[in-house]
Amino acid sequence: MAETGDAIRGVIFDMDGVLCDSEPFICEAATRMFAELYGTHVAADDFVAFVGCGENRYLGGVAEMHGLEIDLDAAKRRTYEIYLEIIVGRLRPMHGVAEFVAACRDRGLKLAVATSADRVKMVGNLREIALPPERFDTCVNGLDVARKKPAPDIFLLAARRLNLPPQACLVVEDAPSGVQAAKAAGCACLALTSSFAAGELAACGADWIAPHLASVPEGVFHLLPHQ
Repeated sequence: MAETGDAIRGVIFDMDGVLCDSEPFICEAATRMFAELYGTHVAADDFVAFVGCGENRYLGGVAEMHGLEIDLDAAKRRTYEIYLEIIVGRLRPMHGVAEFVAACRDRGLKLAVATSADRVKMVGNLREIALPPERFDTCVNGLDVARKKPAPDIFLLAARRLNLPPQACLVVEDAPSGVQAAKAAGCACLALTSSFAAGELAACGADWIAPHLASVPEGVFHLLPHQ
């Protein structure tokens, strides 16, 4: 249970694994990019260790594994071109997302997205799941901060842009590094088991754990303003 002296006045959503599951698509796009630009076959498992680290590390880490020196800007550009093509009509919001976002708005909460992904992927994803950036009060992407999760910077920036203290924000995350970042920022954290086991998320300090946003624990709603 979170210990906070502030009622929750804002919700900060991670994107991948929380609002949508883009991992299969970015993996497919990156695999095709490595084959196209570098003539190298990479496996889906090669990317696992770099999920949630931002695209620089996602692509750069796999390149290192295969002993490749890549032009990161060109690699990212081509990966995103492929990615934005293949998500059309295929990427869907995760269970309960639209309803939970609407419920938060009905309660007068400020809303933010804070993702390690680059802006082009963030915008593409949000538009494809019918929650465009304009639906949120602010959107922070991986290019906005120098230090990535588990550093708290991205959530501190999101809270600052919402004009709220971190203690008045609930972060919704799905990864251990994101939970660690949320707690380091001073936020309450709801962790979803879409990507990692409940035990891993609890060990990182998650205040609540749920399978998806259609099954949010009652304790979370007790901290939110009533409709």
